[in-house]
Amino acid sequence: MTRHFLGLACCTFLLLLVPTLAQNKRDPLTNLEIDQLRDTAQDPDLRLKLYLAFARARLAALDQVRTDPKTIDRAAATHDGIQDFLDVYDELNENIDTYVDRKADLRKILKIVIDADTEFQAKLRALRDDATAKKEETQQYEFLLTNSLETLDSSAQDHRQLLTEQEEAAKRKKAEKKH
Repeated sequence: MTRHFLGLACCTFLLLLVPTLAQNKRDPLTNLEIDQLRDTAQDPDLRLKLYLAFARARLAALDQVRTDPKTIDRAAATHDGIQDFLDVYDELNENIDTYVDRKADLRKILKIVIDADTEFQAKLRALRDDATAKKEETQQYEFLLTNSLETLDSSAQDHRQLLTEQEEAAKRKKAEKKH
């Protein structure tokens, strides 16, 4: 009986451990960045500005990896840098969706986000079009880079559409108050 119980306990422990190991994906945000975000949970403008700053920092780190002659495995480092940027950018989009669901007025910050989208697109396109990159190197991150550019293009379009919708809703609301 004790043996059966011990075996069952071991199986249960292993079943609980497997998903934990499978989720061993590294967090793109540092502990300091997470603390900063925690402090801005109720303010969409501040929170989204932080995500934009974090995304810019990821692209700056990516530029540094690309230009540093001491970088050992440039292709892998470039891949990881693109992935970090994309993870942060995806978090930005998830937060925008959350604030939209809460009916937050995002008109002011969306203008800043749209400008950042254009900036990010230009930087990733410059990376894609880099004539000095070696073909065998670019093959290691080409798919992820293409995916990131598609995500940026789609998101930029979504952000512009959302801004238009929110501006129209604000105009309707203002007109309703006058009547």
